Amino acid sequence: MGDAKITSVIKDTFDDKIKDEGLKENKENQEPQEEGKKQQWPRMTKKFLRDHCKQLKLYRTPHLNDTLYLHFKGFSTIENLEEYTGLKCLWLESNGLHRIQNLDAQTDLRCLFLHQNILEKLENLDPLVKLCTLNVSNNFISTIENLSCLPELSTLQIAHNKLKTAEDIEHLSHCCAISVLDLSHNLLQDPEILLVLEAMPELRVLDLMGNEVVRRIPNYRKTMIVRLKQLTFLDERPVFPKDRACAEAWAVGGLEGESKEREQWETRERRKMQDSFDAMTEIRDRALERKRLRELKEKGLTEGSTSPETSEHNETQVVTPSKEGLIESFVQDCLDVHEEFLQSESTQGSDEHLEEVEGLQREKLEEGPLVTELEEDEQLETIHLRLQRSLRIDDLPDLEDVDAEDYTAMLSSQKAYRPKIEVISGSSEEEEDEEGEESTASDSDNSPSFGQDEMASFLKSGPSEVSNSSYALVYPGDGAIHSEPVLKVKPKQSPSPPRCLIEEVE
Repeated sequence: MGDAKITSVIKDTFDDKIKDEGLKENKENQEPQEEGKKQQWPRMTKKFLRDHCKQLKLYRTPHLNDTLYLHFKGFSTIENLEEYTGLKCLWLESNGLHRIQNLDAQTDLRCLFLHQNILEKLENLDPLVKLCTLNVSNNFISTIENLSCLPELSTLQIAHNKLKTAEDIEHLSHCCAISVLDLSHNLLQDPEILLVLEAMPELRVLDLMGNEVVRRIPNYRKTMIVRLKQLTFLDERPVFPKDRACAEAWAVGGLEGESKEREQWETRERRKMQDSFDAMTEIRDRALERKRLRELKEKGLTEGSTSPETSEHNETQVVTPSKEGLIESFVQDCLDVHEEFLQSESTQGSDEHLEEVEGLQREKLEEGPLVTELEEDEQLETIHLRLQRSLRIDDLPDLEDVDAEDYTAMLSSQKAYRPKIEVISGSSEEEEDEEGEESTASDSDNSPSFGQDEMASFLKSGPSEVSNSSYALVYPGDGAIHSEPVLKVKPKQSPSPPRCLIEEVE
């Protein structure tokens, strides 16, 4: 028996040793796995933060940045933010954060966005004494805690979490500065949460949509408005003064009290609208009365008129013009008469002026149109140009029938001609000399040329004299095919005195 006991004890101790060794091995194997998992997640390193600030055109000096955007990066841990002491807004949305930690240096932080992570607890928020807005929606938080250390926290968004009972949100009664609270889409079912919400003195905006407690509270909206005195917005709808008055009347007198209060509000609203309409009508009547009095004053009439205020009380008041009014009306009448006199004079003067203009136009029509006078027909030379028949396609020879040699011979046989200038009037000696020169020139060169005297006189005359003389280019009608055109120049005549084209009529 003793040996059996000894052997059983030895077996038990041996089994315990084996179990301990197995547990140690499992722990050793799990630790590198966890470290490997941590290494798989992106790390919030200092180098990454510097490069990220450079990419977003933020300050490279860490403490100069007041906003840091680290959302949608896949971080699992908040770390290496010790140098960013000037941050006022930190975005850590849509990461894989398990805990709130390593925010001791951000003492000036105003807004912290941690929604869409895998947080399970609110913790390590003590250094953020100036935090105003905290968003931890879409996480796995089951209890509200560790928020009373934030004296300036005014907005808390904790929607889409795991809050269930009134005890889970009881800590809110210690957060006296919260004015905006979003508890929508949680698992709240206990109507006793009203006691917690009533203990929040600054609560003005509340959202409980998506919770079962909304169905379990009878007359939910009226009850919430009556119980929460400072509430101005409930579940995406504002709370108007009329709604609050009707809810309070319902709490006191039931449906009858609510209907009476609603009728009173509607009566006051109708009266207010009628008063506004009456005020507008009175303003319009006063304006019309002032306009009528102004028109009467301009016309100089002194009829009595009644004001709208006295007409309401059936009292008539006759407006008697004062001494100053009479003087003003007299002056105005004088000015009107003077203006009428000036207008009549201006109309008479304009009629007389029109008559004078019409008379002048008739005289000009009798005299005939005024045109620029030209020289007499005898002093002008006519240029007669020989009309040549236009060339047609039928007149052209066929290229196949024409010989190149005959064509070149035909072109060489043709003679070019030059224009010849002939002086029409002049001394007989000059004419004879010119004829002699022409005959000699034609005999020698067979080409026309200018005489020396003619060329000299032509050059000496200058462009002004040539332009003033009359000349014409005459082609003889019965000449040969290659006849020479003759330019006949008319000697310069004494200029006639200029005549006035437009005469002034007195």
